Amino acid sequence: MRRAAWQPGFTLIELLVVAAIIGLLAALLLPTLSRAKEAARATACLSNLHQIGIALQLYVQDNNNHLPIMRDRPVSTNTLTLTNTLPSPDLVLSNQLGAARVWRCPSDDQQLFELTGSSYAWNSLLNGQDADHLRALGIDFDPHQIPVLFDKESFHRSRGSRRGVNYLYADGHIKNLLVLEGTLAKGP
Repeated sequence: MRRAAWQPGFTLIELLVVAAIIGLLAALLLPTLSRAKEAARATACLSNLHQIGIALQLYVQDNNNHLPIMRDRPVSTNTLTLTNTLPSPDLVLSNQLGAARVWRCPSDDQQLFELTGSSYAWNSLLNGQDADHLRALGIDFDPHQIPVLFDKESFHRSRGSRRGVNYLYADGHIKNLLVLEGTLAKGP
């Protein structure tokens, strides 16, 4: 007695079609997840700049309304040391800003934090200036018009060309897009 029992199941073709559909959905979903991940890193970077801005305001309050005198550490790993270099922002603001990790942008894909101690660059044109009367390259600026710190590179370029760099302005607000406005000073 032979009994032919047919059991329902999936054919190889059906399994391959399902695997292809899952692969296609994953491929469509990965860029969205990547953008969401970069958005989270960009938000953390903005938070770091905000904290640095608060530390800078505390420094200004403690120093007769004057911005610090500092300069970014060079990226060069040259063994020659410069004798007349200014202290870096992470050193100058260390009393006002507790955690050194705030100087690292999570999107810093070029390891600039590891090389220079900061993912952010200081606008050294403003060294030692009165925080309420800023002047750069012969142009007078209001504190809401001129950046004091910004991303050293376009860390956030995947979010769009106009949103690649974050800027911390002298009044404490942060923007992705640099817009310079000012008035030319009249000569004597």
